[in-house]
Amino acid sequence: MNVAVGDRLLPGPHGELRVRVYEPAADAERVAGLVWAHGGAFMHGDLDMPEADWVARRLAAVGVVVVSVDYRLAPDLDYRDPADPRAPGGARFPVASEEVTFAFGWARDAGLGVGPERWSLGGASAGGNLAAGASLRLRDAGGPLPRSIVLAYPVAHYELPAPSPELAAKIAALPPDRDFPPEAMRAMGANYLGRGDLPVSPYAHPGGQDLRGLPPTFVVTSDHDALRSSGEAYCAELAAAGVDVLLVREDSTYHGHLNEPDTAGAARSIARIATWLTADGLVGTPHEAPHDSSSTPPPAELAGTSVPTSSTGEEAPTETEAAAR
Repeated sequence: MNVAVGDRLLPGPHGELRVRVYEPAADAERVAGLVWAHGGAFMHGDLDMPEADWVARRLAAVGVVVVSVDYRLAPDLDYRDPADPRAPGGARFPVASEEVTFAFGWARDAGLGVGPERWSLGGASAGGNLAAGASLRLRDAGGPLPRSIVLAYPVAHYELPAPSPELAAKIAALPPDRDFPPEAMRAMGANYLGRGDLPVSPYAHPGGQDLRGLPPTFVVTSDHDALRSSGEAYCAELAAAGVDVLLVREDSTYHGHLNEPDTAGAARSIARIATWLTADGLVGTPHEAPHDSSSTPPPAELAGTSVPTSSTGEEAPTETEAAAR
């Protein structure tokens, strides 16, 4: 399918914000929309990298309108060298987070041939952090939420959660240029925040925050990747908060595998993301939000019925009777 690509300058919250819009051919059905943020440790990356351009083109070819966000980057820093002084300049939190949030609101109302309720929000690595944080912003603002959230190998926590023994063994075997040791992650986080202590805003690192009421979320992680512990922990937190979540670990891949479009892992992941965005049967709905006293009602056909407490038909003992036994 032919894909139309064009850049637009938006009046963003921090000045002009460039987005690149990928649209299916004029005669093709537009089945979904996605606002997408590339990765790059908050300080690298652009709209031309495969994680942005290749991903968007592949999705547009199956009917997804993609708005790729050229958010402002933090200053360049060698985060693998903790002795490297913090670089000046750049744009630190909350700039990129607010720009991604703004881009989602713009896309919903831009008349791009996709209904407002069909727009999802997503990103990869640091872009996954931005997308997840933006979903919290949108929830707390009380406005329309994305249909779903799509995250590829996201960094959701300031401190990486402890890996499982299986993942720890894979991390130990990683070459240095593929690893993300704790001190490197702290340097990256401090550079993004402009400070070295824990973030004070839930929108900076959404892991560990109140996640109730967020949209259904799809997370794909890389197999041999220290950041996998963050993606897995974030999914567990979402599930515990009552959010519908789907987690897939892409076998035999390194962190950032969407930047390697010629690999089997990248092909599998883009197919999974495309299916999630275009197949209605996979995506649920947002459930109870914070401070919402209402709850999901029972099925109408079951309202007023009771569930037996014993397969024998005997009444269950009272708490007092149980204690006496």
